[in-house]
Amino acid sequence: EGWVQKKAGYGWAFSPMLTTPDSLLQSYRLRLALEPAALLEPGYRLDPDLLARCRAAEHHLLDGGIETDTPDQLHDRGVRFHESLVEGSGNPFFIDTIRRVNRVRRLLSYRSMKDRARYEQHCRQHLHVLDLIEQQRLQDAAEALRDHLGHTLDNLGRIRNILTP
Repeated sequence: EGWVQKKAGYGWAFSPMLTTPDSLLQSYRLRLALEPAALLEPGYRLDPDLLARCRAAEHHLLDGGIETDTPDQLHDRGVRFHESLVEGSGNPFFIDTIRRVNRVRRLLSYRSMKDRARYEQHCRQHLHVLDLIEQQRLQDAAEALRDHLGHTLDNLGRIRNILTP
């Protein structure tokens, strides 16, 4: 997953991307630059079945999954949502980058799940982005996604203390 690298000689070293709470915040700043841009790629298209699956996952959380899903399930749902949006761009560079970022941020994102109060707002923001994509209002969807990621970045800054190991 890119979490550790073999040292010259003996031993292993953790990636410097995973050693501080700033790492998670930096990953969100990258996503803030990349994900909204993906929605504006020429020919952007999100498969209607995939859109429906993303919508169902958000409704599952709003119907109680926020409290009952495991951290792994919550993380995977968020990853699937955001990777699905980027995959609609058809741009392999965007897709590869978002997948790599999601793999290396998994451990840090688990710590941020101690505070689940923000998930209802996240779900509603995700549903709003999906509505805009479905209506082919991609500029508005990109702005809504930018706002969503910006709010998440702000929230993570406020819970920085629980991100510290």
